Amino acid sequence: MSVAGLVALLVALGAGVAIGLTRHYRSGRLRDAPGDNAVRLTAADLRTDSLGDRATLVHFSSAFCRPCVAVRHVLHDVAERVPGVRAVEVDAESHLDLVRRLNVASTPTTLLLDATGAERRRATGVPKRDQVLAALSDVEPTLGCARKH
Repeated sequence: MSVAGLVALLVALGAGVAIGLTRHYRSGRLRDAPGDNAVRLTAADLRTDSLGDRATLVHFSSAFCRPCVAVRHVLHDVAERVPGVRAVEVDAESHLDLVRRLNVASTPTTLLLDATGAERRRATGVPKRDQVLAALSDVEPTLGCARKH
């Protein structure tokens, strides 16, 4: 192998490791919503009867997404534990207009919306239950909603 080939191999290997570590670090972590995302969602956008009084956890999934099953369980468990929180699953393949509008690049993607429908946090991958609960603590409840202990 030539020196140039060896250098190219090492650069490709280093880039692959860096990308893999970045994806691993970011996967499942709820990050602040992008600042330029001024989109507010309504119940009609999500094809549901209502948003949560405190927050709505929106989970974009697809038919062959195995991690989506774990996300579904985590979000529905959180919605049962925290009053005023609703979990909504959206089939990404059937709602491409919404996927494009929200810049959803992969499934599973989870959005945390406040009571007004504004995106506050976003995660790709499977978020941990504790992280979702912590993110919800930053969302102000509307009158009458208090967190269960």
